[in-house]
Amino acid sequence: MNEITTTRHNPFIDPTLQVWNWEIPVYLFLGGMVAGMMIISGYFLFKGRHKEENCSCYYLPYISFVLLSVGMLALFLDLEHKLYVWRLYTTFQITSAMSWGSWILVLVYPILFVNILLRPPKMLTDKFPIVIEWQKVLLEKTSWIKNIGVLTMFFGAGIGLYTGVLLSSLGARPLWSSSILWMLFLISGLSGAAAFVHVIAKDAYERVLLAKADNAFLIIELFVIALFIIGLKTATEVQASAADLLLVGKFASSFWVFVIGLGIIIPLFIQLLAVNHKINHTPLAPLMVIIGGLILRFVIVSAGQYSHWFALN
Repeated sequence: MNEITTTRHNPFIDPTLQVWNWEIPVYLFLGGMVAGMMIISGYFLFKGRHKEENCSCYYLPYISFVLLSVGMLALFLDLEHKLYVWRLYTTFQITSAMSWGSWILVLVYPILFVNILLRPPKMLTDKFPIVIEWQKVLLEKTSWIKNIGVLTMFFGAGIGLYTGVLLSSLGARPLWSSSILWMLFLISGLSGAAAFVHVIAKDAYERVLLAKADNAFLIIELFVIALFIIGLKTATEVQASAADLLLVGKFASSFWVFVIGLGIIIPLFIQLLAVNHKINHTPLAPLMVIIGGLILRFVIVSAGQYSHWFALN
């Protein structure tokens, strides 16, 4: 019997960890989705698609604002000392991933607000007429729009990178000790966001473009997952044992069935047929990609908490 299949025979697995919180995986998932949507929206602004009436760059900032707020609420609920969270913003520690992430998350809000000003809600323009003047100034300056697009993509990528670095910087768990985890979460976030925007986009060109882009992201994600596993299997014995949690151990069924099978392989096959006009586009494949991305975070977080560096007595 493979020793990873039972905690009793594996000295690198902590059997005391039986319950995991939902808040962190949800936060990481929503952060990845927001990162992907900001990159997509910023790209469309940079390419001048704001001139199109139905450009998704006009409504993605609203969705990103809501999802980011829900994600930060989930993170807040997970904190043990909630009343002291403000202390994160009294200093900046350049070597701390948490410090970087905290400030990036705060700076993202004004950037999203600037994006919202490109097409502000009627409630805002009725109460503050000056907002209309700001909108006109922004839309008349092509260079400004491009700069806003670049800034949006930059901070979107920052959120996506941070969601992976947050875990990999916590060296207490061998499964998370990978320099490629940030790339996995970033690509997964891009894939989930592309799938989501593919479904809700009002512009036919954007729907087709994002379906093709999502196919590319899914293929890249498969390669990154392979590199992630190979990196762990060729590292220390402890990390190789932790990787087995995903391959043949406690989390193998969730990993192979829901993350790899239903979250990547099957939707990739469906979308390849759709973009090649073999079948009609269906929201089923994007939905599977999004759910697979959520389950990926649950699996990585849970398996990482379950793994252990030291032999148990």
